Amino acid sequence: MAFPLSSAFISHKASIASSLNPSLTQQRTHLFQSNPTCRKSARAPFRPTFCCIFSKNPSTEVNRKHKILSNFCASTFKDGTKRFESTIAVILFFVQIASPLPFTAWNSLSLSPAEAVLYSPDTKVPRTGELALRKAIPANTNMKTIQGSLEDISYLLRIPQRKPFGTMEGNVKKALKIAVDDKGSIMASIPADLREKGSELYDSLIDGKDQDPDKVSVSLASSLDAVAQLELLQAPGLSFLLPQQYLKYPRLTGRGIVELVIEKGDGATFSPEAGGEPRKTATIQVVLDGYSAPLTAGNFAKLVVNGAYNGVKLSCINQAILSDSKNSGYSVPLEIMPSGQFEPLYKTTLSVQDGELPVLPLSVYGAVAMAHSDVSEEYSSPYQFFFYLYDKRSAGLGGLSFDEGQFSVFGYTTVGREILPEIKTGDLIRSAQLVEGQDRLVFPVES
Repeated sequence: MAFPLSSAFISHKASIASSLNPSLTQQRTHLFQSNPTCRKSARAPFRPTFCCIFSKNPSTEVNRKHKILSNFCASTFKDGTKRFESTIAVILFFVQIASPLPFTAWNSLSLSPAEAVLYSPDTKVPRTGELALRKAIPANTNMKTIQGSLEDISYLLRIPQRKPFGTMEGNVKKALKIAVDDKGSIMASIPADLREKGSELYDSLIDGKDQDPDKVSVSLASSLDAVAQLELLQAPGLSFLLPQQYLKYPRLTGRGIVELVIEKGDGATFSPEAGGEPRKTATIQVVLDGYSAPLTAGNFAKLVVNGAYNGVKLSCINQAILSDSKNSGYSVPLEIMPSGQFEPLYKTTLSVQDGELPVLPLSVYGAVAMAHSDVSEEYSSPYQFFFYLYDKRSAGLGGLSFDEGQFSVFGYTTVGREILPEIKTGDLIRSAQLVEGQDRLVFPVES
């Protein structure tokens, strides 16, 4: 059941807020105010005071003065030591940035800082294949605005403890208003033969009946899925024209799904599914995105249809699982769609340091991309693809892969991600089939 845009966010807000503990800030303020001595000492810095002490016993007076001076010297020495230690710590910090020291506690496989990408706090890269694919659909502007509002809620729900329910409620109202006021525009963007299905999806988005505040996350995911399906109906083909020189390549004008059956090469088994038996084979599904990489996805789909990957062995290298196929194919130009652009760039990599990010990022676990051609990095390999096993521990400071923007990503693993770590060198692809998208695979017209 889809998450209704008119869902009772206020009731969810009240139910969670009532279970929270008293404010930690108030507790700290009360504790601080209850101790005037601590408050006074926190305000006034330490200043040594000298005074004349008259006593009938000169030796006692001398001892007391000596004790005062000793305490002052000790305090001054201790304060100076702390400042010196802080200065040394700062110096070591900057030295470590400029030239990392071989601290034994560090991972021996840590990457050189020369490979690091610049950190940008505004960098927003999808962290799942589903989110990346949803963002890549070239749909109606109003639908994209609704999608953005719902995805913001999905992000805010992950904030621990106190959640900004007011902001989330505002996002729901904004999405609902757009959906209601611009229904005509939304439905007009759907081809006539698909409008009935689109109407059903629209109704499920607006009139969902699941009002349980404890199932907001589940309902929200269902709503975002409905949004993605509506957007796919609005995008029956490419939103741009391919350059004339690339019309000789096969192309995928939309989405496709490839199903790969993986078999252990040494006769071992994959881990059992919940409540099941160990498996001799495992299935992986990859969603191909022709909207952002029509030539790369089209070439891969063509190879799958021709059976080029049946029986091909796999090998594990670094953070990738690479296919060892040697079948002939097209040397497709490197194809990357930059975020915010209307069409892909060809034979050009992106500069992440300058803020360029692809629509289909590599920095997602289970991303599927073509290896570089042996001849030139301006071209993708005609046959070798790889699964990218993204690991944030080996990423740059911005959470991006060091190879971001350097390869043609054309899809993501959406089913079977959990078996990717179990694949070892020598395992093989028993079969590969294009189970969806055959009608969107276009072959060049032979002259």
